[in-house]
Amino acid sequence: MSRTRRVGRPAVLTATLVSLSALVSGCGVLGIGGEEPGDIQVYSARHYDLEDAFVAFEEETGLTVDFIYGDDAELLERLKAEGAETPADLFVTVDAGALWNAADQGELVPVRSPVLEQALPEEYRDSQDRWFGLALRARTVAYNPENVDPADFDTKDTYAGLTDPQWKGRLCMRDSTEAYTQSLVASLIDLHGRDGAKEIVQGWLDNDVEIMSNDILLLEALDAGTCDVAIVNHYYFARELEEKPDMNVELFWASQEGDGTHVNISGAGLVKASDAPAKARRLLEWLAADGQEAFVGGNHEYPVNPVVAPDEVVAGFGEFKPMPLDAEAMGSLNAEATDLLAEVGYE
Repeated sequence: MSRTRRVGRPAVLTATLVSLSALVSGCGVLGIGGEEPGDIQVYSARHYDLEDAFVAFEEETGLTVDFIYGDDAELLERLKAEGAETPADLFVTVDAGALWNAADQGELVPVRSPVLEQALPEEYRDSQDRWFGLALRARTVAYNPENVDPADFDTKDTYAGLTDPQWKGRLCMRDSTEAYTQSLVASLIDLHGRDGAKEIVQGWLDNDVEIMSNDILLLEALDAGTCDVAIVNHYYFARELEEKPDMNVELFWASQEGDGTHVNISGAGLVKASDAPAKARRLLEWLAADGQEAFVGGNHEYPVNPVVAPDEVVAGFGEFKPMPLDAEAMGSLNAEATDLLAEVGYE
């Protein structure tokens, strides 16, 4: 009988995360420019080394920026609840599906901008110009090279290949509550249909996958040899390498002879009810162009702007073929992905 082993959740690392209760009470606004409300209000689900980029924007433009942090779903619900009274000008997320949902529910408005059109490839922005991808993250396979021969991975469909019995008792993965897991499964539904995606997830469970609450735990388990293979976001590995350059972990670019490695985006959109749309547009354009390197560099994400090179650590991972990004599939299939995970008992 298959079983799911789950490692407990440690203390949250992102101390700047604002709880929903604080959001509702009006607390938790984090301002770079001081205690007075900033010129631009950002609702952000991205809270890794974000402030440095915005400090640079303030220094260049003289405009000040305030933040409210939460997860994608929390902040979208707040936007909807506040309606025309929201103080938000820019909505920043860490998931393409969340951006699509915000636009689909009418919370974002089109931004017609030659700067954005020139800076960002068409596949990473909304066809109606309501949202824009600003940083790319790849969710791929990491492994312990002492215990795994990379030649054993399925190069056509690496994610499905982890259902092979050779990986039984050797897998660890992220929990079902994370957008990273849900968007990956939504993409699998889009590629293989619900039944095919269910077979893949069930196959992971049949291999006694160990569920962990964050990617750092996954990488630490690989390094220690208590787990042989995991699915992680590349930038977590990059951050760990900075701390531990001798980590016994390597990346394998998934499905390079098939659909490519699953990717997602950090991105943003202009809030419909913004009372400072011109200033918010200026910030959005800056993040896509002049501020692109600062925005992605602190978190080791891949730049979406093709003229900006990835940082040295990420460049060392080599080039890879990304899976085509379908934000609509990630957004519209999110509920089905969540239901599928619950149905098979993936925690």
